[in-house]
Amino acid sequence: MPLTKLEEFLNRERVNYKRILHCRAFTAQKTAAHAHISGKEVAKTVIVKIDGRMAMAVVPAAMQLDIKALKVETGAKDVRLAFETEFKDEFRDCEVGAMPPFGNLYNMDVYVADTLTKDACIAFNACSHAELIQMAFRDFRRLVKPSVMRIGKREMAHA
Repeated sequence: MPLTKLEEFLNRERVNYKRILHCRAFTAQKTAAHAHISGKEVAKTVIVKIDGRMAMAVVPAAMQLDIKALKVETGAKDVRLAFETEFKDEFRDCEVGAMPPFGNLYNMDVYVADTLTKDACIAFNACSHAELIQMAFRDFRRLVKPSVMRIGKREMAHA
């Protein structure tokens, strides 16, 4: 299997990481369950438009992105979820919805929920719905240089 842009970058930066193969899953919570990792440690990448510019918001699998909080934290006039048609071509090396939170590889700012900083490790989609990469949060923070903000909110229970 050819290396993704992400794996090439991590190898070039000599970062220790672990590839975790799991059953195909299309939600972050199911991915966490299939990979036997806490939903607090698995990060989901949400593509947003902030004042017309594409960006990544990263929250734990067990949380939702709080769009209002992101707007306040960034001081933006307009923040909304991006439509798949607006961003899918930016991630030609990834399955749709399996983008890793490495905006530096895709010319996008990255905003990370402060709750993700509480764990030593972070795990995220590795451009596939059947593979995660797990690495030290400190390495992720050093490489991506995300803005850490209070942008996550608890998911509502489904009726």
